Parts: sequence; C-alpha cells; structure tokens
Amino acid sequence: MPLVDINVIQGVFSAAQKKEMIEKVTNVMVGIEGEALRGVTWVRVLEVGSGDWGIGGQALTAADVKAMAGS
Repeated sequence: MPLVDINVIQGVFSAAQKKEMIEKVTNVMVGIEGEALRGVTWVRVLEVGSGDWGIGGQALTAADVKAMAGS
C-alpha cells in the first residue's frame, strides 16, 4: 500500500489540478502494482507556503512559479 507525496507551492495549482494529480498518479501506481491495490494507494498533495521553498539559495513564490510557466 504505497503512499505518494507531491509537494507544491501553495497558490500555484487549482483544486481541479490537484485532483487531476491525485487521479493520474494513482493510475500510474496501479499500472505498476496492479488494479487490486487501487483502493489502498494513497496520494497526498502537500502545499508549502509561498516563499517557504527555496532553490539555488533563493526563496521561490507562487508568483515566481507562475511567471516561469508563462501564466
């Protein structure tokens, strides 16, 4: 019974996008482990506060991520 954690910056993804992440990651895991384990495959989307995540020594905000994505 796998537990998959997805860490994202708060405010970047909509509720619909997070739901899609959960569905698609579950489907990938079931493709590997078998349909019988769908009901016990856990996926969590964990949000880290904007500015509380760093890369290259710099804090990364939701606005930074959206700018990188061209949103």
